[in-house]
Amino acid sequence: MAERFAGWVTDPAGALREIAFWLERARADGYRINAYRRAADVLDGLGDREIEKCAATGGWDALPGIGAKTAAVIRESAESVPAYLTQLRSDAEPISGGGDLRDRLRGDLHTHTDWSDGGSPLDEMMATAERLGHSYCAVTDHSPRLTIAHGLSPERLRTQLGVIAELGERVAPMRVLTGIEVDICEDGSLDQDEDLLAELDVVVASVHSHLRDDRATMTRRMVAAVRNPHVDVLGHCTGRLVQGARGTRPESTFDAQKVFRACRDHDTAVEINCRPERRDPPGRLLELACAEGCLFAIDTDAHAPGQLDWLGYGCERAQEHGIEPERVINTWSLDELLDWTAPV
Repeated sequence: MAERFAGWVTDPAGALREIAFWLERARADGYRINAYRRAADVLDGLGDREIEKCAATGGWDALPGIGAKTAAVIRESAESVPAYLTQLRSDAEPISGGGDLRDRLRGDLHTHTDWSDGGSPLDEMMATAERLGHSYCAVTDHSPRLTIAHGLSPERLRTQLGVIAELGERVAPMRVLTGIEVDICEDGSLDQDEDLLAELDVVVASVHSHLRDDRATMTRRMVAAVRNPHVDVLGHCTGRLVQGARGTRPESTFDAQKVFRACRDHDTAVEINCRPERRDPPGRLLELACAEGCLFAIDTDAHAPGQLDWLGYGCERAQEHGIEPERVINTWSLDELLDWTAPV
């Protein structure tokens, strides 16, 4: 593991952010992760004279937002890889499930940034994806009516598209794909302007509200959404939660065969969500979708940089349930993927 990430650290702020990466990847407590990210932000905001002064006196922990542990990392990183970072690299458990499938994945089609409910800036998320070896990665922040997640209005989404265009050169050769996780409304319509959806590289459609709708209503909603020519991926289809800080939540009820046949017939991939608290769809539905001839997208649904390395969780589940790599759209080349996602 250490060899894979040996080139990451270039400065003290980079060391702090990589520590946060490993803690996120291991699902550590949020307050610990935030302490290292805040300290990195403090360093990034310092001028040259302030840095020189702190380096000369060693008084990093006198700065607001920097404590004893983060100060130690800063001091050590001036000379070598900090001991704590070396330990985290060494202790990290490989997320290597899925064998050949994991090796063939080219990227991730469902991620979130601090433009909506993610915890890190867009550029940091995409820089991490590039370091992980992705060929492409989609930014899919939430749509407007999901106000609790600070969903993007059409105006904010257009602004984000401009930021993504400017970011492209900095993370090349990886391609940052434009996208959205659009909410499926109660009538099956999508929570974003159709003309704007047509401009995006990837559209993930998910149900986030009224998850306890009856079977017939939920089926109508989902079928209407996956028939929309702009929708490329049906996200976390049952909405279940099996563990985690938010507690547990049962699966939504719907006619899975009818929904998966609509996915197959309208070229909408079924997402295999890698988040440990979701593991969605459950195994029996993965097997049904496979039997119905569906395509799949293995996505992290990452809300922080460290979670971008969770792809192995989904690959392991796909392999267990007999899903062949050729049916996973993010094993495809960039050109093949974009030809497929382009509205007909």
